[in-house]
Amino acid sequence: MSQSIGSTSTLGILGAGQLGKMLAQAASPWDLRLNMLDPSPQAPAAHLCESFVVGDFRDEQTVLAFGKSCDVLTLEIEQVHAGALARLEADGKQVYPQPSVLKIIQDKGLQKQFFIEHSLPTSPFRLYNGPEDIPRDRPLPCVQKTRTEGYDGRGVKILRTPEDFNALLPGACLIEDAVDIAVEIAVIAARSPSGEIKTYDPVEMSFHPEANLVEFLAAPARISPEQAAEARALAEATIEAFGLVGLLAVEMFLDTRGTLLINEVAPRPHNSGHHTIEACITSQYQQHLRAILDLPLGDTRLRSPAVMLNVLGEEGFSGPVVYSGVEHVLAAPSAYLHLYGKTETRPFRKMGHLTVLGETLEDAIRKARELQPLLKVHA
Repeated sequence: MSQSIGSTSTLGILGAGQLGKMLAQAASPWDLRLNMLDPSPQAPAAHLCESFVVGDFRDEQTVLAFGKSCDVLTLEIEQVHAGALARLEADGKQVYPQPSVLKIIQDKGLQKQFFIEHSLPTSPFRLYNGPEDIPRDRPLPCVQKTRTEGYDGRGVKILRTPEDFNALLPGACLIEDAVDIAVEIAVIAARSPSGEIKTYDPVEMSFHPEANLVEFLAAPARISPEQAAEARALAEATIEAFGLVGLLAVEMFLDTRGTLLINEVAPRPHNSGHHTIEACITSQYQQHLRAILDLPLGDTRLRSPAVMLNVLGEEGFSGPVVYSGVEHVLAAPSAYLHLYGKTETRPFRKMGHLTVLGETLEDAIRKARELQPLLKVHA
């Protein structure tokens, strides 16, 4: 193991949003010295680090200047300047995920090609320079994805009818064949520089029909033990193929024939792992820290079945945030509310999450469904 913990070295985090906030909270018990960079002075994690820099993590010079003050660098969002991180790595900084891996994952076209080149199962696809190159007579339904900048449901368009070709997303993109999905699952894998790998139980995800965001997550996923083992093995093979250090969230489709297909990956703590804070022996945030510091990876077992609900901004409301119904949630046993500290709400913006534990998964689902309509986010 190459790293020590404590305040003798500095960990830099690009991004200080909700993932950065929960990562900083996980770092606090170990007395890790944190520097954070974010464009917003009101970023949720701004008050949880030793040094907070307001700046654009997409700007090369800003990232270079920030990185020089850090010993180890990581991120909470993919849309950072990978070239600057590569220069910092060449100068001897430890950067995880590695910039060479990050450059592949930042481009969904390169991601899909990587899966094919490494015999990792994924749905058929074609790459296009722009929407004007997409044949209007191709079979429907299908899915258009922008190659870059897609995040939190943005950059994805489902094409169901010929009329949908009239409102394609601009820029370089890919078109995927539609998959007959039985269930969407995700597996979070962790890998250290020493090569140790651990995975979490697969979780089952339900998406908001309009925002294309995870709305409801069940842990463990309601799939067979054999399918769960196959999903964990696929996530392990994927992180090993990338050689990635840190966390890799591997989102998958289980189709109606029982075949697992990788949808896409994220090289950081992920929405599909929020439940691990209360529901698992080791949270995904502590696991990420263990991985990038080359410390022993933690136990990933579930303590309890769990449901995670994203707390989203209500439709029709934009402005300074107001929460109602919090008292009902806090009065419920085994319910854990995380509000991210964002000062402004807008429709479908992620403002927090709620994790509900149960004796069984059915018990957790029932309690979560009872609480879900009570908590509102408005302005």
